[in-house]
Amino acid sequence: MPKMKAARWYDKKDIRVEEVEVPVTGKGHIKIEVKYCGICGSDLHEYLGGPIFIQVGPPHPYKGEKAPITMGHEFCGEVIEVGSEITKFKIGDRVTVEPIFAKNGLKGKYNLDENLTFIGLGGGGGGFSEYVVVNEDQAHKLPEKVDYEQGALTEPASVALYAVRQSKFKVGDTAAVFGCGPIGLLIIDALRASGATEIYAVELSPERQEIAAKLGAVIVDPSKVDAVKDIKERTGGGVNVSFEVTGVPAVLQQALESAENDGELIVVSIWETQAPIQPNEIVIKEKTMKGIIAYRDIFPNTLKLMEQGYFSKDLMVTKHIKIDDIVKEGFEALVKEKSQVKILVSPK
Repeated sequence: MPKMKAARWYDKKDIRVEEVEVPVTGKGHIKIEVKYCGICGSDLHEYLGGPIFIQVGPPHPYKGEKAPITMGHEFCGEVIEVGSEITKFKIGDRVTVEPIFAKNGLKGKYNLDENLTFIGLGGGGGGFSEYVVVNEDQAHKLPEKVDYEQGALTEPASVALYAVRQSKFKVGDTAAVFGCGPIGLLIIDALRASGATEIYAVELSPERQEIAAKLGAVIVDPSKVDAVKDIKERTGGGVNVSFEVTGVPAVLQQALESAENDGELIVVSIWETQAPIQPNEIVIKEKTMKGIIAYRDIFPNTLKLMEQGYFSKDLMVTKHIKIDDIVKEGFEALVKEKSQVKILVSPK
């Protein structure tokens, strides 16, 4: 069997680039030559504090796999082979991938599947490799105006757009975004596309503050001001909707307090530990606190917004690396260099 390079998760702080077999294309599959794959915050959580999604005990019920797992789920590439039952794609098509695995495929509320997992976390190969085989319904054609670098942002941008659409945000509302990593910045852009009048970006990193400001956000630096107090003073009581995107326990209460009475907090982060909150902030002030996971039925909308210039790679992508350097120049760089936003990995 032919071999390819892949970055595989063995354990916390143990990702290895090694040779694995090139996946075989089934009759209902397409084979993609990966061009770029982004390192996601979920990947970083698995590296620093995993396993979270990755199976280390019994194999995952849908894919029958457990660690070691080839990682990477924010990827795009070129179709190089199609199965005999494929009707929507042909060799040469440029595609991005919606990496969810659910029991009944991408139907209904598939992101709420009780055994939800993803390509690159639950098996089925991963984007940190040269080739990936996916189901037909997981692939989306890239519009002509969207190149491969931009296409690699479709998955995280879909998380952001879904977070805004699942909230009670309305055109003309105000919002706060706690944490300006990739998802936080993309949420700011999704809010901009959705008609926000004021967006407050709470972030420590000067480099990320600069990007948020370019997207039109008002910067709130928690090292200089009390973020909650500042937002309440600027808005006359709090924003309509607050988004928590740090995964830092102490920030959860701050994000909740920054919403107005009868306001809403959307929790986007994946958590490595428990986070305490004061429930009276919800009860007495009639606030709503809601979580979201991934996305559903939104990739086409994300791609249309990309055609209009939203979720721009020029602001989001801060580094390109080769797969051989994925640990030192990728995962470790994201831990140590807060100037980094989205790092794209090329398998060749």
